Amino acid sequence: MMERKQRLETLRDELVDRYRDHKEQRAGPLDKDMEEQAIELQNDEVVDALEREAEDELRQVMHALARIDGGEGELCEVCEEPIAGERLEALPFATLCRDCAEPR
Repeated sequence: MMERKQRLETLRDELVDRYRDHKEQRAGPLDKDMEEQAIELQNDEVVDALEREAEDELRQVMHALARIDGGEGELCEVCEEPIAGERLEALPFATLCRDCAEPR
């Protein structure tokens, strides 16, 4: 459990850094050239998508860390059965067992 918590804390720190880097890339005025502005605006859309992805993953990591701190980190939120170790290894912020995570 401690190894998983450390992995999640490392992932949390990486996500915060990635989010900060994306925010810094967006700082500054647009280029004066209209073609360059169009490219910059397109790039902003990509950066927005990456930021949303990082925010979502960060929320999942923080939720998993809170569950670990509460002593529930290895139990499925839905059925309360243990989450398979292989699943937690592959997806350390998983809070659902494979059966509960699959769409019905």
